[in-house]
Amino acid sequence: MNTNNSIRVLILSLLATTVFYGQNRPIRDKIKTLKVAFITERLNLTSEEAQVFWPIYNEHEDKIEAIKRKERRDIRAKLMDFDGLSEKEADALLNDLIALEDEKHQLNVAFLEKMNRAITSKKTFLLIKAEEDFKKRLLKEMRDRRRGGG
Repeated sequence: MNTNNSIRVLILSLLATTVFYGQNRPIRDKIKTLKVAFITERLNLTSEEAQVFWPIYNEHEDKIEAIKRKERRDIRAKLMDFDGLSEKEADALLNDLIALEDEKHQLNVAFLEKMNRAITSKKTFLLIKAEEDFKKRLLKEMRDRRRGGG
């Protein structure tokens, strides 16, 4: 348990340093590295599970990120001039957003099905919880840093 606490402190320290002292792309890379370490620790995967798990996980993350980029590029950018949108344009934009949300949902369902074949159901739930916990810690660190530095 002491080793786990040490790992957590190290992760949080690296996270804090990364988020606030790096450049945009290096920050993302470091956060991804910290996330991988966090998930690895939480799931306690066997080497056989890890060999199957990480390719599925990384592929899913890449696909979800591509959808998010498309959403930012195609939808959020157009919403910058929200008052200038016609009702017809807003309707088309909303249909595009619905299609992207549906695509994300389908990807998430397929991902959970693949994970359930790759690792146990319990570890799949641990993955979901680990991702949520990582996001909460990241946001907390960012809030704490803003308060301390602002």
